[in-house]
Amino acid sequence: MSSTKISIRFFDDREVRAVWDEENAKWWFSVLDIVAVLTDQDDYDKTRNYWKYLKSKLKKEKNELVSTTNQLKLVAKDGKRYLTDTLDYEGIIALGKQFPSTKANRFIEWFTYSDETIDGKSKTKAYALFESSLIDSIEVGTTKGLQQIHAYLFGGLYDFAGQIRKKNISKGGFQFAAAQFLDNSLRQIEQMPQTNFDEIVEKYVEMNIAHPFMEGNGRSTRIWLDMMLKQSLKCCVDWSKIDKNDYMRAMEKSATNSETLNALLKNALTDQINSREMYMKGIDYSYYYEEN
Repeated sequence: MSSTKISIRFFDDREVRAVWDEENAKWWFSVLDIVAVLTDQDDYDKTRNYWKYLKSKLKKEKNELVSTTNQLKLVAKDGKRYLTDTLDYEGIIALGKQFPSTKANRFIEWFTYSDETIDGKSKTKAYALFESSLIDSIEVGTTKGLQQIHAYLFGGLYDFAGQIRKKNISKGGFQFAAAQFLDNSLRQIEQMPQTNFDEIVEKYVEMNIAHPFMEGNGRSTRIWLDMMLKQSLKCCVDWSKIDKNDYMRAMEKSATNSETLNALLKNALTDQINSREMYMKGIDYSYYYEEN
């Protein structure tokens, strides 16, 4: 697995290290960093011993948390890489619950909602895009335009911001467009018309199937979709009218039948295309859709 050390989160001025897993398109977080945070411990040996004790205890209790732990190389303070236990997003939440304290509750709240997370920082950038002069220069309905959106939302957060992926990815058992054919797929999508509602939704569905980025596709393509709707039809989606579960199910079905998605989006259209409140609310819901 190709991974790069990226410091993406800080809690009480303590660094929580993470590595990006390209193959599975998700983050893995250092268990020792989390344990140090939750025990308020600066001594590495004491932190390691505490985790060793807790891991043994959880193993005896047949807690699944131990089995989901993954060993990856992380860069330490001496600049060298060492194998260390890591957990993914769900694992860290489960770990936090092993520390019944006010600090643990505050940590979980911070980890899931803080503006200091990648999603939090990206969301702030998404808000700013509405007032940015860049939004007027973004190409509407093109791959380049989508790359511009992605680069703006995730620049400085992901080292692949705005870059078309070179790896194959899947989600929930669904395989997105193969990387080797992605460039050709994107050229074909670009040529699709966007003059009426049905055409625009069809183009949006095809771009979702392509899934051109390693992460951040949904958040970027929903803005991309609204830009096409605004330009061609003088309307956009009021995302607050679309239930998260309804949307996710419709998106899953859209690869073979987009009728449900088509109806969901059509029923949520609004002509408030210049409303700051509508845009901000849309971003809130767009990011909410991506929460686990």
